[in-house]
Amino acid sequence: MLFQDNYYLLTLPLVLIILYMGVYAPYSTVLLVVFFTPLSVNLEEFTNGGVGLFIPTEPILFGLFLLVIVEQMRKPFIPLAFWKNPITISLGCYLVWLLMTSITSSLPLISFKFLLMKLWYIIPLLLLGVGLFRHKIHIRQVFWLYAISMSAVILFTLIRHAGYQFGEEEGHWVMSPFFKDHTIYGAAVAMNLCFVVGLIGSKKNPLIIHLLLLSLLVITLIGLYFSYTRGAWLSVAFAFIVWLCIRFRIRFRYLLVTGIALITLTFIFWPQIEMELSRNSQEHTTTQFDEKLQSAANITSDASNLERLNRWDAALSMFMERPIVGFGPGTYAFEYAPYQDPENLTIISTNFGDRGNAHSEFLGPLSETGLIGFLTVIFFVAALFYKGITLYIRLKNHPEDHRELRILLLTAILAMSTYFFHGLLNNYLDTDKAAVPVYGICAMIIAIELSLNNKHIEHKQ
Repeated sequence: MLFQDNYYLLTLPLVLIILYMGVYAPYSTVLLVVFFTPLSVNLEEFTNGGVGLFIPTEPILFGLFLLVIVEQMRKPFIPLAFWKNPITISLGCYLVWLLMTSITSSLPLISFKFLLMKLWYIIPLLLLGVGLFRHKIHIRQVFWLYAISMSAVILFTLIRHAGYQFGEEEGHWVMSPFFKDHTIYGAAVAMNLCFVVGLIGSKKNPLIIHLLLLSLLVITLIGLYFSYTRGAWLSVAFAFIVWLCIRFRIRFRYLLVTGIALITLTFIFWPQIEMELSRNSQEHTTTQFDEKLQSAANITSDASNLERLNRWDAALSMFMERPIVGFGPGTYAFEYAPYQDPENLTIISTNFGDRGNAHSEFLGPLSETGLIGFLTVIFFVAALFYKGITLYIRLKNHPEDHRELRILLLTAILAMSTYFFHGLLNNYLDTDKAAVPVYGICAMIIAIELSLNNKHIEHKQ
C-alpha cells in the first residue's frame, strides 16, 4: 500500500545503485549518463511546467558535480596542463562571467539557478571526462552508447510517426516525451549520424557489428529525413563542407578572407537580397524535401522564420539597453516580450514571453550576459574547433599510427559542426540533449591532447 500511494519509492533501489556507482565507479556513471541522455524525459512534461528537470541525467550529473568538487578539494586529481588548455580557460571565463552577471541580474533567482545548471553540466563532464577519455576504448564506448540509445529513440519516433502517415504537423511532437520538439530532435539526429558514420569508418569491424552499424545508419538517415527539420538537413551539409576544408587542409586565413568577403557583399547588396527573398513564399509546412529547404529562406510568410527574426530583434534590443552585463543568465524568456517590435509580431508571437528562448546560442548570451558574455561564447566555440582540428592534424603527422583515434576525433569535430550550425538558429545547451555531447567532446579533445603530450595514449582494447 505504501508503494501504491508513493509510486516514486519504487525507484529507490535504482537511486541507491546509481549513488553507489557515482561514488565507487564515477567513470562508469558518466557512461551511464551518455546512454540515458537521448532517453531522458523532462519532468516539466508531467508537472504542468512546475518542475523542469531531466530524469535521470540531471540528478546524476548533480551528484557527480558534488562528488568531483569534494574530491578535487580533498585530493586534487586534475593535471595542471588541463587548466591551461584554451577550452578549459574559455569555459572558466564563461562561468566566471555568468556568476558576475547573475549578481547584476534583473531576476537573480532565475540566473543563479541557470548558473548552477551550467555547473552540473560542465564540471563533472569536463573533469571526469578527462580521466575517462585517456583510453581510446572509452571514446568508442561513448559513441556506441549514444548511437544505440538515440537510434532507439529514432525508431520509436518513426513507428509512432508512421501511425500518422508521416504527417508534417505530427512530426513536430511524435518524439515526445524524449524530445520536446522536432528541432532539438533533428539536432540530435544529425549528431548521431556523425557518430554512426565515425564508428563505421574508424576500424574494421566484425561482420555482425558492421551490419548492426549499417542498420543504425539507415535508421538515422530515415529519422533525419522525417524529422522535417531544415536546420538538421543543412547542418549535415555544413559538416560535409567542414570535412572538405579539413581534408584538403584549406588554410584558416583563406576561410577568414572568404567569410569577410561574403559578409561584406551581403551587407552591400542586402536590399537586392531582401527583395529576392521576399519573392519566396514557400511554406515550411510542406513535406517535400526540396520545398522544405526552399522555405528556409522564406522571410515573407513563413511564421517560423519570421518568429525567429522577431526573437533575434528582441535580443538585440535587450542588448542595446544593457550592453555590458545584459539582463542576467536565463532571463531572456522572462524579459523579451516588451522588446518585440509590433511590426515583427507573428501569429505565433506572445506578449507574455512564455514561448522559449532567443533561438541562438550567440544572441541569447548577448542579451542575457552582454558583450563580454557573448565574447566568452565565441572564445569557447573558437577554442573547441581550433584545438580539435589542430589536434587532428597533429595526430595525422604523428610518427605512431593513430588512425582510429584520428577518425574518432574527426567524428567529434563534425558532430560539433552540426550542432553549432544549429546554434545560429536555436539554442539547446541548457538541456542535457546538447550539453552532454558538447561538453563531453570538450573533455575528449583535452584528454587526447594531454595524453599525446605525455606520449601515452592508451589503446586498451
